[in-house]
Amino acid sequence: MMLKKMKLTPLAITAGLLLSANVMAVNFKMAVGDGEGSAQQVLGKKFSELLTEKTKSKHTATLFLNGQLGSEQDTVNEASFGTLDFSILASNNLAPFSPTVGILSLPYIFENLDQAAKTAMGPVGDELTANTIRDSGVRILGWTFSGFRVLSNSKQPVTQLSDLKGMVVRVPKNEIMIDTYKSWGINPTPMAWAETFTALQQGVVDGQDTPYTTIYAMKFGEVQKYITDLHYLFLLEPLIVSESVFQDQNSMTQEAILAAGKEATTYSLNWLQEKEAIIKEELVSKYDMQISTLSDEPAWAEAAQKAVWPKFYDSVGGKAKINELLSSLGRDKI
Repeated sequence: MMLKKMKLTPLAITAGLLLSANVMAVNFKMAVGDGEGSAQQVLGKKFSELLTEKTKSKHTATLFLNGQLGSEQDTVNEASFGTLDFSILASNNLAPFSPTVGILSLPYIFENLDQAAKTAMGPVGDELTANTIRDSGVRILGWTFSGFRVLSNSKQPVTQLSDLKGMVVRVPKNEIMIDTYKSWGINPTPMAWAETFTALQQGVVDGQDTPYTTIYAMKFGEVQKYITDLHYLFLLEPLIVSESVFQDQNSMTQEAILAAGKEATTYSLNWLQEKEAIIKEELVSKYDMQISTLSDEPAWAEAAQKAVWPKFYDSVGGKAKINELLSSLGRDKI
């Protein structure tokens, strides 16, 4: 007996696609370097909420805080191979895989939050996204606005450049940041983020630099006494997705992921504007930390820009690319 070949109606095809989509529901894994209450965690949580909402609860994302899934640079490797879905990390930890991202780490490239936001949320951010896909197999979906990296230490107030003399400062394993501290007359100690709290606690290093939001979230007030309100590097922390994982999703899920990343970025910006001053007060009231301002920050900026910028022109896209960014921010070209 011969069976007749059935012709599927558009309604049946749609129903089949929906059934298939339901089978493919996923709980994505998201690596987060910092802890509860950090700007990274705030962005990740908001992204997860938005993704669940936009996919009608089909897709979810679980956050793994405090580097549970490995160092930030390790998570880039894993995402590039498709063995990790999402990660939130400092831009300086993405730069080794996509060097043009290093432009965000040039000392004093940004003077304020508005300039950082315009860069990340505008054409430069779009270009860096395209570059990371090409270079490292990951896609930038959004940005965490964490604030300027301020200097904390356990020895003394730092109010001028000469106060750094003899101080042992931890920095990430990033050449631009290492050279920045060298331009200020000290040899910093490159160290993995996961080792930093213990190193501060045991006195292996005297200080480190991270934003106020991170100092608070990581409880550095327990092992640090002094903060210097430094403005050399505004920390932008991208949310990345494995490009292979992204391409495995259907178009509706891709649209939801992209939209969630964009909205979470705006949320992060607003959160920092609302919370940073409160967090600074908490560091003083809860941990009795002392916050100092610099009397000579122009000298810090001049030393760092003169020594560091020319060394990294080529890796970040060329001097013309830096001038293009400066011009877009209303600043003088170099």
